[in-house]
Amino acid sequence: MNKISRTLSIGAIVGAVALTGGMAAASQPATTDPAPAPSPSARTQPTGMVKALADSLGVSVAEAERKLDRQRAQQQTLERLGTSGVPTRSAYFDARGTLTVDVTTARQAAEVKAAGLAARIPARAPSALDRIKTELDRLAEKKLPAGVESWHVDPAGNKVVVTVRDTDDATSRAFVAAARSHGSAVTVETTAEDAPQAAAAIAPGSKMNINTSDVNGGYCSVGFGARDQQGRQYLATAGHCIKGLDTLYFNGSQFAKGTYTRFAHGYDSVDMGIAAISSGNSVTTAVGGWGVVSNTPVRGSQRAAVGSTVCKSGATTRWTCGTVSSYNHSVTYTDPGQPQTLVKGLAKSTVCIHKGDSGGAWITNQGQAQGVTSGSSDLSCDGGFGSGASWMQPLDDVLRYYGLTLNTAS
Repeated sequence: MNKISRTLSIGAIVGAVALTGGMAAASQPATTDPAPAPSPSARTQPTGMVKALADSLGVSVAEAERKLDRQRAQQQTLERLGTSGVPTRSAYFDARGTLTVDVTTARQAAEVKAAGLAARIPARAPSALDRIKTELDRLAEKKLPAGVESWHVDPAGNKVVVTVRDTDDATSRAFVAAARSHGSAVTVETTAEDAPQAAAAIAPGSKMNINTSDVNGGYCSVGFGARDQQGRQYLATAGHCIKGLDTLYFNGSQFAKGTYTRFAHGYDSVDMGIAAISSGNSVTTAVGGWGVVSNTPVRGSQRAAVGSTVCKSGATTRWTCGTVSSYNHSVTYTDPGQPQTLVKGLAKSTVCIHKGDSGGAWITNQGQAQGVTSGSSDLSCDGGFGSGASWMQPLDDVLRYYGLTLNTAS
């Protein structure tokens, strides 16, 4: 259970997106669906959402509200700085909740500080760390290091972090040796977790069934709706959910067909894919709150900085929240009965996910769509958090790769 597996419904982080329905006349999940359906209301209820977040984080409502308000204000400032040429992709929230921006010049540092954010000229340029990460990716592409769980650039620590389960095989030992050859720029950590497992599931009561109209069949969770330049509608989802370009069903009726996927067991993969939505069907522009919160309108897809709070909506664990730990993770997925798979470009978080949540939507309190659920290294949940790590596929990368525009609330 503790392996990131990419089978039928690789854990969709309980995302916040609501499917309009599997049938032409439906505007929301039917209440007769054996799986719990998101609240049909499209209205937002900020107080309820903050309360749910406070419960997940174990803090007071007032504290959660202050945290979100401060994050939102700083994120907006960062967006403005980005338009003037300040680098923003390696920004992160520090332990005190201050957004810190890595810059390359004193002029940029002064501009960032004048705007009210913290600035740092790091010992190692983000581009240098990206090159190390790319080198490790290429090494893994030649032969997958089975004992290495993941590797990524940690912007706050200004280093590359490699997480190792074991080095019983020669390939894993060689990979770790190559990582350590970069000296203090790389930190190697060990984990007692079992191999990551995508939250694949065949369970009763699904939100989005895979290749079957039987609501008790294998399922994933619905992600975000988007359109191409011709106006054709697509579902952005986890690539492993449609690895066979599968037919997708909602409440017993077909509503979409897998079109493209970048996931394949045993091959270097990216866990993104899109499905063409059938005529008469649609995905709403409000993420389902599952009765925990009101549906959250989708306002855009601005990527949240490291340390930001996000929530997800999914068919299994419904609505849960946590923190984005880092981006650009490379992870080795292990699925029962399948060859191991290298998956790149994921975001790591503390959000609780479980089997069947795969493909589901992640969103911020401000309505910024973040991604779709990919997998987890430990599927148990306690108080809204996963006791291990969870991963999502960032949505902005999906939209950019397939040339799509996110559908947003008017």
